[in-house]
Amino acid sequence: MSALGVNQPFHVIIPARWQSSRLPGKMLADIGGLPMVVRTALQARKSSARSVTIAADDARIIGKALEHGIDAVLTRSDHPSGTDRLAEAAELLGLREDAHIINVQGDEPMINPAIIDEVAHALAQDTEASIATCASRLSDESALSNPNVVKVVRDLRARALYFSRSAIPHVRGDVQTDVSRTPYLHHIGIYGYRSNFLEAFPQLTPGLLESLEMLEQLRALEHGFKIHVCVTDNSSFGGVDTPDDLERVRRMFSPQPSA
Repeated sequence: MSALGVNQPFHVIIPARWQSSRLPGKMLADIGGLPMVVRTALQARKSSARSVTIAADDARIIGKALEHGIDAVLTRSDHPSGTDRLAEAAELLGLREDAHIINVQGDEPMINPAIIDEVAHALAQDTEASIATCASRLSDESALSNPNVVKVVRDLRARALYFSRSAIPHVRGDVQTDVSRTPYLHHIGIYGYRSNFLEAFPQLTPGLLESLEMLEQLRALEHGFKIHVCVTDNSSFGGVDTPDDLERVRRMFSPQPSA
């Protein structure tokens, strides 16, 4: 269990979708003898979460979860986003209106439990925020121009001003652009929600900024919801999005040759 004290009970829900354009069925990809989504759930169990549940759209995922002793609920297959799936799962689980729910992606078998606790703690502390998420200081200059690395800027109360695939803030003129001297933050895609926000989310109309950046969290900002962004010093492996990512994770679980 993570060492960070969390003063509000919370639940982890792991949305898991069978379809994947680059890795079909990746939630059940074998990693060291266990399906990837099961590995993710076992990592999440090391946090301070009161419960960990997989919310899947396919009976094959549900079956593997239950086979390995992981709670699971079957959700609809037509959800446009993981947050919509989370909302249905929270309802199926009968979670209270004031429950705190952490969304951990099913393709993160190396998720750091300490980061889960940090996000839960941030949501509990900022009572005006409907959502909490996490970021780390960006140290790789090449990532600034990488659209797959999402950046975020915060206000003085640590709430998100904007998320973008572009480098934000933009540094003008002769100002030092060394990433070590500028406040670039790399957004880590883990979210904590208040249950009543999840109830409202499916009714929110997608906005222009969300459609331009293809970033779902911008919908909440466009509708005026507050997002607290904590900055972590804990490492994050990231998700498994490509065959190369999958092989990299598999090597971590492979037996090391004896000296």
